[in-house]
Amino acid sequence: MTTELHILAWTLVLALIQVLLPSVVRSRETGLGYNGGPRDQAGPPVGKLTGRLMRAQSNLFETLPVFAIAILIAHMVGREGTLTLYGAWLYIVARVVYVPLYAAGIPFLRSLVWMVSLFGIILVLVPII
Repeated sequence: MTTELHILAWTLVLALIQVLLPSVVRSRETGLGYNGGPRDQAGPPVGKLTGRLMRAQSNLFETLPVFAIAILIAHMVGREGTLTLYGAWLYIVARVVYVPLYAAGIPFLRSLVWMVSLFGIILVLVPII
């Protein structure tokens, strides 16, 4: 298995962590009874941290399909190389750094890190276009 595919697999682990984080924080806000129940009634408003984690998760899910498909295409057509490797590393590192920046509410640095992850996707796409 190539490094790019390993990075893709670790990105999926990150996605699962980002699914769990807002749920854990929300359970602290509402209690396990509400969050584990059917939630037929509206709960208390979502807290700042939960909201930020939910938005960071949504942001990952906007770019993850493009990244995953690009990695898989590069692998399938045998175009993996320096650009795809650097692109994959840029993407995963930026996505990991992005989560605490978003959770902490750091505005402009967070956007810069998001652009780095987008640049990583572009690097993966270059050899296959």
